[in-house]
Amino acid sequence: MQIGMIGLGRMGANMTRRLLRAGHECVIFDMFPKAVMELTREKAIGSSSLEDFVKKLTKPRAVWLMIPAAVVDKTITDLLPLLERDDILIDGGNSYYVDDLRRARELALKGIHYVDVGTSGGIWGLERGYCMMIGGEDAVIEHLDPIFASLAPGIGKDIPRTPGREKIGGTAEQGYLHCGPNGAGHFVKMVHNGIEYGLMAAYAEGLGVLRSAGVGKRKHDVDAETTPLRDPEYYQYDLNLRDITEVWRRGSVIASWLLDLTASALV
Repeated sequence: MQIGMIGLGRMGANMTRRLLRAGHECVIFDMFPKAVMELTREKAIGSSSLEDFVKKLTKPRAVWLMIPAAVVDKTITDLLPLLERDDILIDGGNSYYVDDLRRARELALKGIHYVDVGTSGGIWGLERGYCMMIGGEDAVIEHLDPIFASLAPGIGKDIPRTPGREKIGGTAEQGYLHCGPNGAGHFVKMVHNGIEYGLMAAYAEGLGVLRSAGVGKRKHDVDAETTPLRDPEYYQYDLNLRDITEVWRRGSVIASWLLDLTASALV
């Protein structure tokens, strides 16, 4: 299947590579020509401008924006005169879902379909695959299914199947899900990000406590701004954070990919 990718940063470039590896045709554009040139060496079809980009896409076009949320509206404004009825515009970044609702209404007036895709996977997605939370029209999502399936991790690679899930079906266990109509994908991704940041904060606060568990051994000058430590004999531990995060990865209920990354950073 052919897809157009605008935005070749850390996410967009690796998503393009993953699609190329799966046999898809990728037409690409980025504000930085060097990024385009690098991917043309890997069989992507480069373009020098938005006009050139759109001309190289087969109708009905599918254009994936992998750009910062702050520049999505401007990019759509620049693209709109070049697009035609039945073309598909996909926002794979972290847009606010309310903006998706507005964009979908505005684009529908011109017969252009809008799809919001909350995309998680970071720089590791090239090998691991990307988790995608999708909002949009049923028929349009079904049309794009080969793209989503190629980007997603798939079943049975790094993650074991949930017991009983094989009776349910659907694409969720492959790593992508049509969550609902326009805005639903980015709504789910918004909550996902809140959970992610909460987990990171919890790890950071917990490790901060462990790092300071030997504070009772330290000598402090008495001053008016520092609360004296009560019972310093209770805080006499020199703990190895590198090994603690590693042991937590092994059978602990707080194990997670974020903990895996934390343990790797501490090695």
